[in-house]
Formats: sequence, structure tokens, C-alpha cells
Amino acid sequence: MKKLALLSLLAASGLVQAADAIPEVVKNFSEQQDIKIIKKIDAPGGAPAWLGQYQDMGVTLFLTPDGKHVVSGYLYDEKGKNLSEAYFQKEIYAPMGREMWKKLNAAHPLKEGADNAPRKIFVFADPFCPYCKAFWAEAQPWVNAGKVQLNTLLVAFLNPNSGRNASAILNAKNPVEAWKAYELSGGKKLPKPEGTASRETVEILQKHQTLMDSLGANATPAIYYLNDHNELQQVVGMPNEQQLEAMFGPKP
Repeated sequence: MKKLALLSLLAASGLVQAADAIPEVVKNFSEQQDIKIIKKIDAPGGAPAWLGQYQDMGVTLFLTPDGKHVVSGYLYDEKGKNLSEAYFQKEIYAPMGREMWKKLNAAHPLKEGADNAPRKIFVFADPFCPYCKAFWAEAQPWVNAGKVQLNTLLVAFLNPNSGRNASAILNAKNPVEAWKAYELSGGKKLPKPEGTASRETVEILQKHQTLMDSLGANATPAIYYLNDHNELQQVVGMPNEQQLEAMFGPKP
């Protein structure tokens, strides 16, 4: 026997409403709770069900046999497996991840490694972040072996001088080499700033910060990559060895 587990509402935001007729009780509930109905789903157990989105996360809604009540939450099977997550992943999280990956690829990273490297990593880094330096150092064997392309998106919020240092690196003749020298020197070797930061540099830093915020990260390093199923993955903070291998692959 399949069992419904009641939970407080999950999270989400606006996707296209399904053409299926939605019962009035489901429609009223979703509107009151600011849930966007995405589609009707064929849930096991026979209860009519709909997939919705609330504050960027998924919610499943089930209609009771009398047609007058709605149950919201997760659907579990007899072994305790969460069946709702598969719907969320396919219909909400995977498409959102693909859109975020497009935005990351449209940014202005400091690119290290070959374009044809089998793995691509994006990391938001502040010049004064010690864990960003540690992550950069950990990535170098994979980058040098041609296994990984590391794309660093500079942001500036940890230190009053973060913006000055980030701008100096971005304004250097070779920003990638300037970033390498900066990291290898422990933040001591910085290109000499040439006047004030250009409007373009300021805009790049602002765009990176906005993108980082939209991805839900509030600390650095904030790391993003695609797993073997082409699903966007996020690691915030210094990864452990298991996480490093998951994103980079076996150590060369």
C-alpha cells in the first residue's frame, strides 16, 4: 500500500500551467499558497495528483477520494522511498539547473585549462578567501593534466579591498596569469592598479555577484559543475576529498 506523508509545503516559482482541468479545490489551494501548478502527474496509488512549484522547490498535491480535500507534501512508498523527488528532479530542478548552467557559461570567468577538457567547473571566488586559494591549489593537478577546465568568477565582498584586488586582476594584461600569480603568492603578488576600475570591470563584478546570489550561494568558494547525469551540482565552502573526486574525477 502506498502512503502519503504530510509535510509543510515545499518551495518554487513560475512555470507554465498545465492544460489539464484542475479541480476547484486544488486550484483554490494552490492560489492561496502561491503554488504554481506545472502538470498533472500519474502518481502511484490511484490518487489524482499534481506537481507544483513554490519558491523554487517542488510540491506534490493530492486530491482525496471525496474530491473536496487536498493533501500537500511528499509521496512515499512502503519502503520509505521518496517518490516525489523524481518528479521534482525531472520537471523542476533539472530544467532550472540547465538554465543556470547556460548563465554560468555566458559569464566572464578566468579560464584555466582546455576547452575540450572532459569536465568543466565554475567557482565564485573572493581575492581574500583562503578556502578559494585552497580549492584553486587542489584543482591544479586536474587542470594541468587536461582533465578539468577551471572557470573562476571573481566577486568582491569579504574585505574592503576585495574590489580593488579583483579589479586589478581583471584589468591586468593577462588576467588569468595575474590570478595564478596572486594565488601562488598567497595574495601578495598583485598587478599594479592602473587608475580607477573601469566601468566594464565594475559591471563584471556586479554581474558575478548577482549570478552568485541567484544561485543561492552566500559564501565562497561557491562551486558548480554537472554530474554524470548532466544535473547541476553545488558545493559551497571547501570540498572534502570525496566531493573533489566527484567533481574532478579520479586524481591524475
